[in-house]
Amino acid sequence: MVPADQGDRTRRIALEAGFDLVGIAGADPPPELAFFGEWVARGHAGDMAYLSEQVRKRSDLRTAFPWARSMICVGLQYDTPHPYSTEAPSERGWISRYAWGDDYHDVMKAMLDRVVERLGAEVGPFEARTYVDTGPIVERAWAAAAGLGAWGKNTCLLHPEHGSWFFLGEIVTDLEMRPDAPRADLCGSCTACLEACPTGALPAPGVLDATRCISYLTIELRGPLPEERREGVGRHVFGCDICQDVCPWNRKRRRRGGPSFEPRPGTFAPDLAAMARMDVESFRERFRRSPVKRAKRRGLLRNVAVALGNGRSPAHREVLEHLARDEDPVVREHAEWGLRRLEG
Repeated sequence: MVPADQGDRTRRIALEAGFDLVGIAGADPPPELAFFGEWVARGHAGDMAYLSEQVRKRSDLRTAFPWARSMICVGLQYDTPHPYSTEAPSERGWISRYAWGDDYHDVMKAMLDRVVERLGAEVGPFEARTYVDTGPIVERAWAAAAGLGAWGKNTCLLHPEHGSWFFLGEIVTDLEMRPDAPRADLCGSCTACLEACPTGALPAPGVLDATRCISYLTIELRGPLPEERREGVGRHVFGCDICQDVCPWNRKRRRRGGPSFEPRPGTFAPDLAAMARMDVESFRERFRRSPVKRAKRRGLLRNVAVALGNGRSPAHREVLEHLARDEDPVVREHAEWGLRRLEG
């Protein structure tokens, strides 16, 4: 068994690997996970069946990893000095800030594997599993328990230096380490995020109804968007940053996002008309090794049609007519909706 003070060694190695934040949590479930099953039962997970099917696994780490003794949690800031969605040109589309650069899964997984390799070289063989937004782990709950950030009312984690613009990753391990303490509340009486959400996806502080969230609608939901939700999506074609853009802590944050997360061509405030012309091959080429590929061409062009309709610009009629002839029936239906918006 490794001594409890190995946490200091782990923190040093993780910071040297390039992470901005690192903390240790024990294997006992964080208190927030007690609400997870109820959140799913309320229907807030929408069509994300993998969450509903893994309530037990996600509520207790030892269900999936009976050998676990500690959770190493890391954070990597991805912010770059570009305007927020609340400041960008309104005639352009919007791709969520986290998806401008390289796929964070690949970037962080490679960094985590280096941490495991270096830690093993110093302490000897040990059991470990690395995860980046995958596996039966409610990342924010464990990261909060490890002191990486305090729960915000928008359900994001807030850090006094990095705001909420950081990715999370975990190493589940059988190493015994002294856990860090959670952070104190940073929101106070502020309700800026709750008031700013255009679709009412934050019905109460710390509660997210994914079925109303623009990120869920534009990324996770397959098939048609509910018609009553389309207007609220606005010009967002992949994800949404509004509840983070208005957060006071993100106005004070220290930018240090690396080159991996700088915007690729056409990802910052993209030209909707240009995106509408993408065929399957150009979509694959443009978003190779990018988080945007998760939406697939059908989902992205569906969202583009909605954004064009919400813009109500007569100049986009020809583009919407082009999408209304697309080979995909979902894209066609949303383009026809967009054309009706122009007429209305």
